Amino acid sequence: MNTFGRKFRVSIFGESHGELIGVVMDGVPAGLELSEQDFEQDILRRKSGAKGTTPRIEADRPTIVSGVFEGHTTGAPLTITFKNTNTHSSDYELFAAMPRPGHADLTAALKWDDCQDPRGGGHFSGRLTLPIVAAGVVAKKIVADATVLDDTPCTTVEARIVEIAGQAGNDALSQTGNDVSYQADHWQEAIDQAIKEGDSLGAVIECTVPDIDPGYGEPFWDSVESLIAHAVFSIPGVRGIEFGDGFAAARMKGSEHNDPIGPDGRPTKNGAGGANGGITNGAPLTFRVAFKPTSSIRKVQQTFNFQTGEMDTLEVPGRHDVCFALRAPVVVEAMTAIVLADLVSIR
Repeated sequence: MNTFGRKFRVSIFGESHGELIGVVMDGVPAGLELSEQDFEQDILRRKSGAKGTTPRIEADRPTIVSGVFEGHTTGAPLTITFKNTNTHSSDYELFAAMPRPGHADLTAALKWDDCQDPRGGGHFSGRLTLPIVAAGVVAKKIVADATVLDDTPCTTVEARIVEIAGQAGNDALSQTGNDVSYQADHWQEAIDQAIKEGDSLGAVIECTVPDIDPGYGEPFWDSVESLIAHAVFSIPGVRGIEFGDGFAAARMKGSEHNDPIGPDGRPTKNGAGGANGGITNGAPLTFRVAFKPTSSIRKVQQTFNFQTGEMDTLEVPGRHDVCFALRAPVVVEAMTAIVLADLVSIR
């Protein structure tokens, strides 16, 4: 449903054009330093405004409702909310008759018998990734304080765009990781062309946890890859995930894919992506995520009109990302940190 995790449990609520959206976190350790300013950096990384992102700009100011007292978490459920103020709900009235191809308009209506909130995609909107980012800030603090087998903390979770519209990124540029506008410069021609055509673009994001101890993951159903895949596939628009060599491993021989073990007990290469048997092996945890092109496009499409009972022409109005993956690296980081924080909690 809307909750993920065993001990560190994350629940999201709200709709894109409702009064507010938010997140409730249970299982947050008491004593973590936390203020509303701690969320600023990651929230800015998700924010719209750069070319190729939606013109809808919200303040995205977090309000800590519960779970913090005098600058520290209390151990009680931690609740954070965000107001929705910049909404154009009339843009979505058309979709009751003509659901958008590729979007959740039709499946939501069928599942909930037309009782869903259709404005802005409702509970299915990418707007709901904002509270996920907030939960990721807290999860990163939990993970940074944790150790598994030795005294070295798991310090960072890093995600970056490596491909847009089939074009690989420049390594030096991609390594900057956090600046959406700077990243987009490398793919500006493709983004400009998509804007001109009223179309959209997909992308690939790579995520790495470079300093992670062996021992994260619980066989069988809760392997570290299974849990990350579960969380990452909950991000709207994700179409695939691969760890290490990924699908390329199917074209390799065992002698090519296997990771020799070095004198320190850790792999000397990383074809597995940092896990064996569902448990981290001490190499960097590394995976890539494929994001589809944004479903809402101005380019004319043919689709069914349920009001007239005939095929019709649809040109989607409103404000939408040309490539929403431009704002997604921090969301992938958040989902990864949430999984690792839960794995720390259940040990």
